[in-house]
Amino acid sequence: MIEVRNYIRGEWVSIRQGREIEVRNPANPDEVVGKGFLASAREAEAAVSAASEALPAWSRMPAPKRGEIVERAADLLRAEQDEVARLLTREEGKTVVEATGEIYRAYNVLNYTAGQSRRMGGITIPSELPRNFAYTIRQHLGVVTLITPWNFPICIPAWKIAPALVAGNTVVFKPSSTTPLTAAKLVEIFERAGLPPGVLNLLVGSSSDVGDLITRDPRIRGISFTGSSENGTQIYVACATRGVKAQCEMGGKNPVVVLDDADLELAAGGIVSGAFGSTGQRCTATSRAIVQDSIADKLIALMIGRVSKWKVGNGLESDVQMGPLVSAQQLKTVEQYIEAGKHDAKPVFGGKRPSGLPRGFFVEPTIFDDVKPEHRIAREEIFGPVLSVLRAKDYEQALEFANTSDYGLTSAIYTNDAGRIFDFCERIETGMVHVNSPTVGGEAQIPFGGMKSSGVGEREQGPSALDFYTDVKIVYIDHTGAARTSKFY
Repeated sequence: MIEVRNYIRGEWVSIRQGREIEVRNPANPDEVVGKGFLASAREAEAAVSAASEALPAWSRMPAPKRGEIVERAADLLRAEQDEVARLLTREEGKTVVEATGEIYRAYNVLNYTAGQSRRMGGITIPSELPRNFAYTIRQHLGVVTLITPWNFPICIPAWKIAPALVAGNTVVFKPSSTTPLTAAKLVEIFERAGLPPGVLNLLVGSSSDVGDLITRDPRIRGISFTGSSENGTQIYVACATRGVKAQCEMGGKNPVVVLDDADLELAAGGIVSGAFGSTGQRCTATSRAIVQDSIADKLIALMIGRVSKWKVGNGLESDVQMGPLVSAQQLKTVEQYIEAGKHDAKPVFGGKRPSGLPRGFFVEPTIFDDVKPEHRIAREEIFGPVLSVLRAKDYEQALEFANTSDYGLTSAIYTNDAGRIFDFCERIETGMVHVNSPTVGGEAQIPFGGMKSSGVGEREQGPSALDFYTDVKIVYIDHTGAARTSKFY
């Protein structure tokens, strides 16, 4: 069993009192993977102080040297990916294949962002004034708080920590207390990569105990958050009140539009993988399939044919396609949505706990037909393997249904009509659009983020990753006086 610990000022801190935490394997809740105590306001104060004290030396280190440490962390993560993947599966529940894919993406993010340390420049700008030189430079914010969820406990922290460090900030990192062990593993890798004490501090605590201090302390100059829209909105308001930067990546209710000229085999495969991969527990998961009525029956049959072959079980088993939900509470939430769906719509597949499995947080992949835009399962983020099929009479109604959501993270369209592809890309109200491919996925060198209630602030990842973690300073140099005294004039 692994001890749940904090990391403050370059030391691993064991807490011996307070609120106890147990990390259990979602596929086998009798297995206690980790145990410890949650951090209190005292540890939060220590973490902020440590980051504040480490800031001057870290921010003065040349950016390429900071990038070298991030690159070493990337190499260590890649070398230890099998060990980390098994820990991630035992803690969060996704399959080992999915966990390994997440780690590889985190490696790519770290590697790419390390390279950005050599491109963190400004621009020169012609001035209207004679003998004036104008240019911009990027400078760190200061101490930043990074708050991450449980569903991607390696990759999301990696894509926040790496640009924060490369930009010269110091970090207070609060992962979800559901997955503290993989978070600690990532921090340990940064420690072994040579990160100086106090630059990265890990705080495993509840929002009620440490949230106010790490979001409202005047030493915190930026907060990057991934999680629910409700919590993200609260953080955004708190930051606006203090005049500090906020970056919030929140929920999604992601639509796939399938038109009558689409390759239905391709669409069925993409929707099934997008809806049920990672047990539907990702913000980019396909939640709504909006299908032209003339092809809906055939597409549903194809999807059922595919997902009926999936094996649900312990993610450590090589032949399992879908693991458990992360916790008993998440299972309860998903089952409540399934019951609401049974009341409003037509269940056509799944909807129960699988038989023959041990006592884990398992639920079958579930498909509902005849869902209407006003139904609860079509409006609210479920965060589980539940797919709603909405039937549309034509393309215009399908697009209308797709945009009838408070969320706007990602979307997809399956069609061979070039005109409708470009029209959809223009008119769909999401931050990311996929054509003839699932709603999920992303790449280290490409920005990530949404519109509407799915996100506020600058995009994460890609060339824009450093935008949030830096301020732009404009410099004007009038060298008229220098010209008069210089021996070259």
